[in-house]
Amino acid sequence: MATGQIFSRTTQALFYNYKQLPIQRMLDFDFLCGRETPSVAGIINPGAEGFQKLFFGQEEIAIPVHSTIEAACAAHPTADVFINFASFRSAAASSLSALKQPTIRVIAIIAEGVPESDTKQLIAYARANNKVVIGPATVGGIQAGAFKIGDTAGTIDNIVQCKLYRPGSVGFVSKSGGMSNEMYNTIARVTDGIYEGIAIGGDVFPGSTLSDHILRFNNIPQVKMMVVLGELGGRDEYSLVEAMKQGKVNKPVVAWVSGTCATLFKSEVQFGHAGAKSGGELESAQAKNQALRDAGAIVPTSYEALEDAIKETFGKLVEEGKITPVKEVKPPQIPEDLNSAIKSGKVRAPTHIISTISDDRGEEPSYAGIPMSSIVEQGYGVGDVISLLWFKRSLPRYCTHFIEICIMLCADHGPCVSGAHNTIVTARAGKDLVSSLVSGSNSTYLYKDVMRSVFDFPNQRLYSETGLLTIGPRFGGAIDDAARYFKDAYDRNLTPYEFVESMKKKGIRVPGIGHRIKRGDNRDKRVELLQRFARTHFPSVKYMEYAVQVETYTLSKANNLVLNVDGAIGSLFLDLLAGSGMFSKQEIDEIVEIGYLNGLFVLARSIGLIGHTFDQKRLKQPLYRHPWEDVLYTK
Repeated sequence: MATGQIFSRTTQALFYNYKQLPIQRMLDFDFLCGRETPSVAGIINPGAEGFQKLFFGQEEIAIPVHSTIEAACAAHPTADVFINFASFRSAAASSLSALKQPTIRVIAIIAEGVPESDTKQLIAYARANNKVVIGPATVGGIQAGAFKIGDTAGTIDNIVQCKLYRPGSVGFVSKSGGMSNEMYNTIARVTDGIYEGIAIGGDVFPGSTLSDHILRFNNIPQVKMMVVLGELGGRDEYSLVEAMKQGKVNKPVVAWVSGTCATLFKSEVQFGHAGAKSGGELESAQAKNQALRDAGAIVPTSYEALEDAIKETFGKLVEEGKITPVKEVKPPQIPEDLNSAIKSGKVRAPTHIISTISDDRGEEPSYAGIPMSSIVEQGYGVGDVISLLWFKRSLPRYCTHFIEICIMLCADHGPCVSGAHNTIVTARAGKDLVSSLVSGSNSTYLYKDVMRSVFDFPNQRLYSETGLLTIGPRFGGAIDDAARYFKDAYDRNLTPYEFVESMKKKGIRVPGIGHRIKRGDNRDKRVELLQRFARTHFPSVKYMEYAVQVETYTLSKANNLVLNVDGAIGSLFLDLLAGSGMFSKQEIDEIVEIGYLNGLFVLARSIGLIGHTFDQKRLKQPLYRHPWEDVLYTK
């Protein structure tokens, strides 16, 4: 168990199982205390990733959301508090997983009803590894003016009334979260407020005890006196009694154990908490109060007298010069949320977009944090800009050069391919540049896939699109599919034969293989140029070599089943991502899944399609009409 302060103004937490209200209350408390950084570093929502928008004062911030505890701890190594809002069914497992992370020091378990055997396991592990568990069945804890857990101390109005926005001189510990809120108010009325307050939770086996925290408070110089609120049931208070008898506590302790009314009932009474049930005379509130009194604690005669006892003790310390009451400060005004601010006229509106790739605020725009002036002055090229805006990092020069080569080689493939043809038809209809680029003609083409006859694939359906909208699985847009299937096959150690034949059985043509014009004895020069560059500059070309092996097998089936430019770019981009050492496996899979690689073809071919539009308008070509002799008229 820690022997001193466990929170500070720089403490950050990971929040498990997203709950909007308690997180927002933590952030509002941060702002109230004048913290420079939010106390919630990240959110863990199993199975979900991304960002969650919340307010930090007047500013809206995006807090990262992680799918696993391990990922969150790795991403936020300075966050050492784990706030667990999981249900009682999963709280123990997730808490133990968090305890095993080297970056986590303190865990707060909010759920009630965690199995006692699981709680004992957590306690044993925490004590063996010098970590702190608060709870289960707790509202959490707070260090005034510094950090709070979840819903501790309730609303902002209550926090202000209890003066929790700045530190006081009193250390407080209780079993009850609800009574903690009441006591914060009581202590604020008769002292300069609390320095730290902890609700250990009402279960039979709390992760940390009353005495654990009193001993901590005793070692914190800013804490001048302690207040303890116990309850009947269990024997936790007796560990504090022993500590006081042994002289381990040298600061005044004001204590009260609730539940004295239990003697008025003829039978045993179970109060609200699981642990609030007397198991004999020693566990009664009266016995505990007397034991604390005998050990030297200041114990009033009733709960009603507790406030006066705290006031007298604090006043005595002030008279003795041991406490100099803190000067009162005015906390900042927390902006009201939209729903509650309509009547008062104080409004803060949420944003509707999250952007992580560029920022146009300030003196000049920036791409991935790099100012525009630096991009120009350092001679960045188009490939470098793509690396910043698409991949959010500066890739090595050979990578950005490869991107530029892909764009140059794919910019145009003549006027006869479907995308260019459709753009030409649209431009000749008098449409503007954007219309010609993305839409226009209603031409319909029957795609006669060469692989249909070779591998007996199902008949391909009619495909009707135009310009950029033509780009897809059959026209230039197979790069992602080629990368996806080649990667899956290579990573599963499939031979080219196993890969191709398995695709055949599924009725799926192999993306990146096959060309309507090129043959085994008349290779695509673009493919050769890309392969030559990669073999010269890439650290590894394992995926490309696998694609070449697949091509060798498919050429044994038909001479036009060559590796096309889609397959070359797809396989080589896998080598770029894997060989650069700048992307994790998860990032590589995400890049392929989202469609980054097809983005290269879209970007490149836009150059050519724009060129065809301008060419037709410059030549003042008339409305296009397809010749009769090129149409088969049939019933």
